[in-house]
Amino acid sequence: MARKKKKKTKLTAHYKKIMALLSLICAVYFSVYYPELLPEANVSNSVSEETDFSGEASVEVNGNKPTFTEDEIVDQSFEKYGEQDSLGRCTTAVACVGQDIMPTEKRESIARIKPTGWKQNKYPGVVRSKPPYLYNRCHLIGFQLTGENDNDKNFVTGTRYLNVDGMLPYENMVASYVKESGNHVMYRVTPVFEGDNLLCSGVNIEALSVEDGGAGICFNVFCYNVQPGVVLNYADGSNWLEEQT
Repeated sequence: MARKKKKKTKLTAHYKKIMALLSLICAVYFSVYYPELLPEANVSNSVSEETDFSGEASVEVNGNKPTFTEDEIVDQSFEKYGEQDSLGRCTTAVACVGQDIMPTEKRESIARIKPTGWKQNKYPGVVRSKPPYLYNRCHLIGFQLTGENDNDKNFVTGTRYLNVDGMLPYENMVASYVKESGNHVMYRVTPVFEGDNLLCSGVNIEALSVEDGGAGICFNVFCYNVQPGVVLNYADGSNWLEEQT
């Protein structure tokens, strides 16, 4: 009996050494080939901590590192849109953006789309657009990336500021990279709603270029759904001009 117990102890110790060696190999592999996926010490990935407007259109999340798992990273183009929740709100949309799914025709009308929180108003002199509508129908995954037209699962009510100052620069960055390189980009957009609010506080956008391991595109940001000069009621999307002091 004593001999069997000793043999088992030796086997267990040997197994632990093997597992430790495998863990070390994995750590070295990811640090070399996928450094952008490794967690950064003392950096929070909680988007909920970023929903208070910072004065900028967007803010970095998780040290600007996207959180795609190894299994989620592929080099074949696709797009997937989450089901709307019980309140009719959009959920996460994800795509592997490639040249083969980018649009080849102009966008069609999306006027029929009325996302949750859609209470439209004009603010001349405050909103920089003609006409100066407060709200845009904001694609989660921009039309220029996947050519998705009037899919209800791909729209949130967003301010002009969110759409143009927040989201568009990142969409343009990804589109330009894919067109110029021919590579693919993992792209995920998650609208952030607090409680039962019908108007999202903003959107979390993550992107990672696939073939070059993030050398071309690598970011994780939160874009604020705000409009300077206008007060928003996130519960239902109602809005009014901010009082001047």
